Amino acid sequence: MFGCLLPAPWLGVAAGLLLAFGPAAGLPDRYAPLTLALTHWLVLGMLAPVMLGAMFQLMPVVAGQTVVFARYISPFVALGSAAIAACLSAGFLSGERAGFVWAARLAAVLYGAVVLALAGAAWRVSVTDATTRTLRWIALALAVVIGLGIAMAGSFAGWWQIQVLRWLDLHVAWGLLGWIAALVLGVASTVVPMFWQTGRPGARWQRSAPGLLWLPLLLAAWAPLWQFALWSACAIVAGFAVLALHAVWQAKRRFDPAWILWLACALSWLAAALLTALQTLFAAHLPQQIALCLPWWIGVLALVGGAVLPVNAMLGKIIPFLVFLHLRRQIPAGRRVPTMQAVLPPQRLQWQARMVLLALALLLALPLAPSPLAVPAGLAFALSQGWMGGALLLTLLRYRKELLPMLLAQRLSPK
Repeated sequence: MFGCLLPAPWLGVAAGLLLAFGPAAGLPDRYAPLTLALTHWLVLGMLAPVMLGAMFQLMPVVAGQTVVFARYISPFVALGSAAIAACLSAGFLSGERAGFVWAARLAAVLYGAVVLALAGAAWRVSVTDATTRTLRWIALALAVVIGLGIAMAGSFAGWWQIQVLRWLDLHVAWGLLGWIAALVLGVASTVVPMFWQTGRPGARWQRSAPGLLWLPLLLAAWAPLWQFALWSACAIVAGFAVLALHAVWQAKRRFDPAWILWLACALSWLAAALLTALQTLFAAHLPQQIALCLPWWIGVLALVGGAVLPVNAMLGKIIPFLVFLHLRRQIPAGRRVPTMQAVLPPQRLQWQARMVLLALALLLALPLAPSPLAVPAGLAFALSQGWMGGALLLTLLRYRKELLPMLLAQRLSPK
C-alpha cells in the first residue's frame, strides 16, 4: 500500500519539471508533444499508483474482499507506471517508435495483471452503495482504457493500423470519465463523509453513482451517437458536480486544510463539463484562440482540479490514518498513541493546499502566454507535490520514532 502511495508526489514533481523545462513548442495545443507527454506522465506516473493502491486497500476494508495477488503486484505498480509514462513521453517527444513499443509491452503485463487481480476480487463484491458498486465494476473500465491505449501505442509502433482519432476520443472519454471521474466519485462517497463530516449521499446518489457516468460511454461506442453521448456526459457530470459542491459546502470540518481541495475539485468538474458543452455546441462559432485553449482548460480542470486535488486531499488523510492504526496496534497498552494531527500537522497540509491551488491557477492561465508561464506553472506544481512528498516522509519518520523505544526494548531484552 505505502509502495503505491508514497512515490506518487515525487512523480508529480517530475511532471512539473517536465512542463517547466521540456520543449514548449506547440503549447497549449492538445496534440503538442509536450502536452501528450505531460498528460500520460501525470495520469500514469502520479495518479495511477495512488488509485490502484487505494483500490487494493478499499477492497478488503469496504467490500470485504481481499485482492489475492495485491502484495505481489503493488511493489511494481509505481515503478512500472513510471516506466510506462517515461516510455510514452520519450515516444511523444522524440517521435521514435521504440518508446511506444516498450510502453505497450509494459502496460500489457503490468496493467493486465492489475485488472485480473482486481477482477478476481470484484466479482465477489456485494453492491450496497456507490463505493462498492465502483469497486465491483471499475476493473472493466480500467481494462477498456488500457486496451484502447495499447491499441494506439501499437499503431504508433507500426504493429497495425487503426482510426487513431476515433480511438483517441474513446480513450480520453473512458480515461477521464470511466476511470478517473468514476473512481473519484465512488471513493469520495465514503471518504469525504468519513474525514470531512459531510452528509452521507442519499439513496438516489447511491443507486446511480457511478453507473450513470458509464452509460454515455457505452453509447459512444457507436459513432453516430457520439454527440448525444457527449452532451449526456456533460449533463451527468455537471449534475454530480453540483450535488457534490452542495455536500462539500455543508461539511462540518470546513476548517480542515484539505476541505478547500474538495470544493475546488467539484468546481473543476462542473467547469470542465460546461466548457466541454460549450466546445461541442459552438465549435464553429468560437474564436480560433478560444478553440485552441478549450481542450487545455478542460484537461487541466479534469486532471489537476478533478484528480490531483482530491488525491492530494486523500493522501494527507489516508497516510496519517494508516500510521495511526499501525501505531495503535503495535504500541503496548498504557502508552499514549499520537493523534493523526500530531503525525501530520495541519499547517503542513494548509501550505500544500495553497501551493497546489496556485499551480492550478497558473496552469489555467498558461494558454494566455505559454512560453513565459510554462516555467512558473511547472515549478509551482513540482513544489506543491514535493511539499506533499516531504510531509509524507516526515510522517513515516514520526512512525519510526514512535516505534523505536519498543524495538530497542525488544532487542535488548534477554531471550
